[in-house]
Amino acid sequence: MGNRIAVTACFVMCVAVSTGARAQSAAARAELTALDYVQIEQLIAKYARAIDSCSNNGYDYADLFTADGAFVPSFDGKPGNAIQGRERLAAISGGGTNGCKNVPWIEQGVRHIYTNHVITPSAEGATGVVDMLMIGLGGDPNKIEYDGYYEDTYVKTPQGWRFKQRVHHALLREGQRVTPAPASR
Repeated sequence: MGNRIAVTACFVMCVAVSTGARAQSAAARAELTALDYVQIEQLIAKYARAIDSCSNNGYDYADLFTADGAFVPSFDGKPGNAIQGRERLAAISGGGTNGCKNVPWIEQGVRHIYTNHVITPSAEGATGVVDMLMIGLGGDPNKIEYDGYYEDTYVKTPQGWRFKQRVHHALLREGQRVTPAPASR
């Protein structure tokens, strides 16, 4: 009889601890609504349109980021310098002080396509991973290249969902394939 009471008490404690841990884990991670998912998907679509067109002199691209948001290029697994600030982000997209002139991907007619987008709720808002394809490299409208993927941090602002950080794990540098160094043994 004493053993049954001890086993029952142990079982009740385990259930209580497990339930509490699950509740705490759920509280640490915000839930996203269906509308949140759609709006984040729209953020990605707007990014493609803005980078492909240099619309509003690159400021449509820049405005997809928070005021302190950053774009981080990464080649060969090594992150480059973060690009922050509205002016610098507009310039990196070909606009701003560059005036949308001599932007190689636009001159070639390149279109960015984002696929396999996975969005995960986080305490800050959401994170995401999305693959990038480019169609039209080298001026060939039928040529499709895979150029790595993005790791994103999204936050909801009064203006809607924005990039807090966007890291591009690139496989191409200026249209040329980047070949990673062989793994050391």
